[in-house]
Amino acid sequence: MGNASTLHVGLDVHKDSIAVAYAPTDGGVAPIPFGTIGTRQCDIDALVRKLQSKGARLVFVYEAGPCGYWLYRYLTKKELPCFVVAPSLIPRKPRSLSTRMRQSGIEFSESAPPPRARCAWGD
Repeated sequence: MGNASTLHVGLDVHKDSIAVAYAPTDGGVAPIPFGTIGTRQCDIDALVRKLQSKGARLVFVYEAGPCGYWLYRYLTKKELPCFVVAPSLIPRKPRSLSTRMRQSGIEFSESAPPPRARCAWGD
């Protein structure tokens, strides 16, 4: 994958951690789980640096919830595009809670950017 591509980064934001997955726009590659990171700003900065080495442009998307608007403000302050998706508007298959938590970062990276998901807030 060249540096001219865009990476869609799906985030599942919790109080103590953020699950991350990303998907390139070119090549039809399935979303790739990145892992779990902390919620400190230095953790976000390290994630951005690692992912920018894979693609020149990053687009972040995550589900609206009580733990996440600080992240939207932080990413947009760094001039990174970020979309906050309304939870009720994300298409989902019924499944267990543990599977849902593990897969949400992957789902967000697949649904970014809209129109496949409606944004509650974003650029």
